[in-house]
Amino acid sequence: MKKFFVVFLAMITCVFPLAGCGSDDGTIKINEVTHSIFYAPLYVAMELGYFEKEGITIELTNGGGSDKSMTAVLSGDADVGLMGPETAIYVHEGKKDDFVQIFGQLTKRDGSFLVARQNIANFNYENMQNSHVIMGRRGGMPAMTLQYILNQKGYIDGQNITMNYDIQFNLIAPTFANGTGDYVTLFEPTASQLVQEGKGYIVSSIGKASGEIPYTAFMAKKSFIDKNQDLLEKFLNCIYKATNYVMTTDNATIAKVLAPQFAGTSESLIASSLKNYKDNDTWMTTPAMTKASFDRLQDVMQNAGELDSRANFDDIVNNNIANKIGK
Repeated sequence: MKKFFVVFLAMITCVFPLAGCGSDDGTIKINEVTHSIFYAPLYVAMELGYFEKEGITIELTNGGGSDKSMTAVLSGDADVGLMGPETAIYVHEGKKDDFVQIFGQLTKRDGSFLVARQNIANFNYENMQNSHVIMGRRGGMPAMTLQYILNQKGYIDGQNITMNYDIQFNLIAPTFANGTGDYVTLFEPTASQLVQEGKGYIVSSIGKASGEIPYTAFMAKKSFIDKNQDLLEKFLNCIYKATNYVMTTDNATIAKVLAPQFAGTSESLIASSLKNYKDNDTWMTTPAMTKASFDRLQDVMQNAGELDSRANFDDIVNNNIANKIGK
């Protein structure tokens, strides 16, 4: 995955200009890596009009993958990317001018859950010997975080466990539901949906088992951050306000707010997903990333063999705006 991003960066810098841009009309074009209840505060801020009150217009698009979201940011199709911080680390290795920086963190844990085929009372990672685990995409954070947990428990792929990286992200849940694997890592609401359908059982929070890791963050080219300090401060204040709303409001009420963002998903399923994420201690109370959590992220990446050398925290993370939020 690291090598892919370095080659990808070399290609895209030849095609697109990398000059900085500004947003004079208060519009922020955001490309999110996927559309998930995991990112609830962003959607709450949109649905409750927090951005509108600050004169901000959000144009939200779905990248469908971190490579596509980063492409949108680098090409100028998006001002801001909402994706895993590991993406900024991958790209930074191949670029020194106007690189992408993280200016605000949204989630502080892995948002996936370990779903088992059997209903296992008192689940323990120590009892997964010789099982078949659908991991997700190699180099992606869900797979790397789960691998980190399993390696810490003494499991080695191909020896005492099978770690399956061969299934595309959007096919993971149906593949498991159709009989492949003993365990799978899934985000909400997909995990709860499998439970409702009787096709799986949530046995562990990956985020709790791995500890705090900067999992999803807002990032932009340095030039955009430098030119739009006031706009991005207002943006992060809206996210901060929405996060407080999510943390202090009952799940049924939030589900009604989020329903327009998740057409076809029942409010009861949205509410149960919110409960799991709240129990998981998912969201940042303030958006400034810490060096300790950044270091743990790189521990996870190195363990997966996806990072040859560690990145400098101050190169990747720009907390100048985030440090003002919530004070």
